[in-house]
Amino acid sequence: MISYLLRPKRVLEIGSFTGYSALCLAAGMDTDGVLHTIELRQEDADLSMENFRRANWQDRIILHRGNALEIIPALQEAWDLVFIDADKVNYGEYYKLVVPRLRPGGLIIADNVLFHGQVLEADITGKNAQAIHAFNELVREDASVDKVMLTVRDGLLLIRKK
Repeated sequence: MISYLLRPKRVLEIGSFTGYSALCLAAGMDTDGVLHTIELRQEDADLSMENFRRANWQDRIILHRGNALEIIPALQEAWDLVFIDADKVNYGEYYKLVVPRLRPGGLIIADNVLFHGQVLEADITGKNAQAIHAFNELVREDASVDKVMLTVRDGLLLIRKK
């Protein structure tokens, strides 16, 4: 729905998994839009690519295989929409890499920001919950963006660059 509302031309997805979310994001793109998706695990990248082919989106979805921390700096794009749904310990690093390339008015959607409710505990344990908590705090402190957390399922953080 968000992609349909924005009609983005340049979309970045960090964490492809099966390709389902990329296909959903791509469906709302502008007619000349392109989506870049990054997947570290080869088996998941293979499955994603097969799903892109089956859905006939292989010409407008570019799959990058490897470490997103290395791939993102090499992508020379100004992003309209970014979806972060990869390894939780690097959410903050992904954020720092994409915000400078996010166009004003562009949107970042970060998934799993409630991390099974663990970020709401008085004593946050576990590296993933601690990383997501730190990410949420990083975004909260960033005056260059507007943000709202949706408490749907495991939490979505919508982050709009001013």
